[in-house]
Amino acid sequence: MYPYDYFGIYDPDRQQFPPGPPPGAGGQQQILPPPPSQFPQDDGVSIYAVDPGGIRRCLFKYTYIRLRNGRRFWFYPVFVGRRSIAGYRWRPRQYRWVYFGIDLNEITSFSCQ
Repeated sequence: MYPYDYFGIYDPDRQQFPPGPPPGAGGQQQILPPPPSQFPQDDGVSIYAVDPGGIRRCLFKYTYIRLRNGRRFWFYPVFVGRRSIAGYRWRPRQYRWVYFGIDLNEITSFSCQ
């Protein structure tokens, strides 16, 4: 059990693990089904910085991320901080999710379902 929520507020009834792989999972446990096979349409809109409040609505949803370096991937966010986001990134070649974190400044756009 983890007695604090994402904002550091104590909650004695909380029955979930903290963000990230559950203890003992070693990152190998498959906790989510694969992401959708269809990619969201790229509307060509690019923003310079992603606001934590904007991407927070995508928590615990399949989210398609586009980075400054041109990479694109499915992501399942479980934590949004002031400057970063963490969750699970889909690795199609390995056919599994891996825990991953990234600075919000590296994200140019995102779409969540």
